[in-house]
Amino acid sequence: MNTIHDMGGMDGFGPVGPEENEPVFHHRWEGRVFALTRAVGRWGRGRNWPGFRFTLESIPPEEYLRMSYYERWFHMVASRLLGSGLVTEAELETGYADSGASPPEVLPASRSGSLGFGLLDLDVPARFRAGDRVRARNLHPRGHTRQPRYVRGRVGAVVEDYGVYALQDSDAAGQQPADQPQHVYSVCFEARELWGDRAAAGDSVYVDLWEEYLEPA
Repeated sequence: MNTIHDMGGMDGFGPVGPEENEPVFHHRWEGRVFALTRAVGRWGRGRNWPGFRFTLESIPPEEYLRMSYYERWFHMVASRLLGSGLVTEAELETGYADSGASPPEVLPASRSGSLGFGLLDLDVPARFRAGDRVRARNLHPRGHTRQPRYVRGRVGAVVEDYGVYALQDSDAAGQQPADQPQHVYSVCFEARELWGDRAAAGDSVYVDLWEEYLEPA
């Protein structure tokens, strides 16, 4: 998606100020949001919730920039629950059960046959090998993608083949229509290829990219 969440390679947002001895959570409510995210997971079974990242990337840019990290997570949880009818607007507003709403039910898991996120033991031919020059395709999907915007159309070199993984991109509705197992590569881009002469001559960026994102250079 070409939205504000893809901030890699962008400038004008000021320096990044690391916080020394930063706590896991800055406020108690942040820990509760994290726990809530884990707790509601089973309610998504059989309901085809939009993907986690797709939901975050659908937040309007002005709201996305205003929200803190865990505010975005809470927005994601609330959007999923409201969208699937598990809670009502009144319940979300008050924190109390809506007497006029039907009690929610846990559904059986759908048999999607998803290949998941991990390394797959599948014999899929690799299109590229270490040392190959490749160009990141200039793709502009309407759904979630793992291809950073700043590498699109840029040329790099394959450094390593990580093996076969299921493609994690989604469609425009936030669903993952097909796993599409394929090789994932570490691709090295020279900094000046990405950002021109203002980048340091000796710097490079290594980006992990699915084979579908690449074409021979």
